[in-house]
Amino acid sequence: MPIAQQVVWLLLLALPIASIVWTVTHEDIFREPRDFCARRGKDSRSLLCRKFFYLFTCEYCFSHWVTAAFLVITRYKLLYDDWRGYLISLFALVYVSNFYTGLLGHVKLEVKKDRAEIKAIEAEVEAKKTA
Repeated sequence: MPIAQQVVWLLLLALPIASIVWTVTHEDIFREPRDFCARRGKDSRSLLCRKFFYLFTCEYCFSHWVTAAFLVITRYKLLYDDWRGYLISLFALVYVSNFYTGLLGHVKLEVKKDRAEIKAIEAEVEAKKTA
């Protein structure tokens, strides 16, 4: 596969990885399992058990495993056609997907900030109407 096509695949494959990672580690739909994992990650006696459950609460850690699953499914390789291509693509996809996740976090924070400002302005307008 030509390098330009490999880069396009890198940028595109990182999108669903980032989406899955964000959804599992941040969205309300997975709050209860995430809270369970956070508790088990803090309270377990076994180091292995603590690290296993921490995996589902850390977006960076979880992104490695989601990326590994995507590599098994897609057999995507970057730069080399052997095992080195898988290794390079693993870390490249993790890097790009975490960049996307950071952008998504920033955008969501800006939206939340904008909504709070709108509510404050609406409350101010209502207060002026009733005064």
